[in-house]
Amino acid sequence: MSARPELRTVDGMPFDPASYEIVLRPLTDDEGGGWLATIPALPGCMGDGESELEAIVDVRSAALEWADGCVQDGESIPSPTSANLEAAE
Repeated sequence: MSARPELRTVDGMPFDPASYEIVLRPLTDDEGGGWLATIPALPGCMGDGESELEAIVDVRSAALEWADGCVQDGESIPSPTSANLEAAE
């Protein structure tokens, strides 16, 4: 998943879901099993999958929809922290 130049963060950078910290946790059997991935900098942005990788791919796809929703609602897209940018390089 690459940057979307038409989507810009609050600091003017192209929105790139890979630049944001992802938090993973296993889902319990009661929750359906697999993995849950969230992006804390993007409240409510989450994805899931049978494997950690599937959950990461899903949350990055969800992040694009999340950012599109921000733009449609006239809201700013938060920037990733500088620590997240360094980790993504």
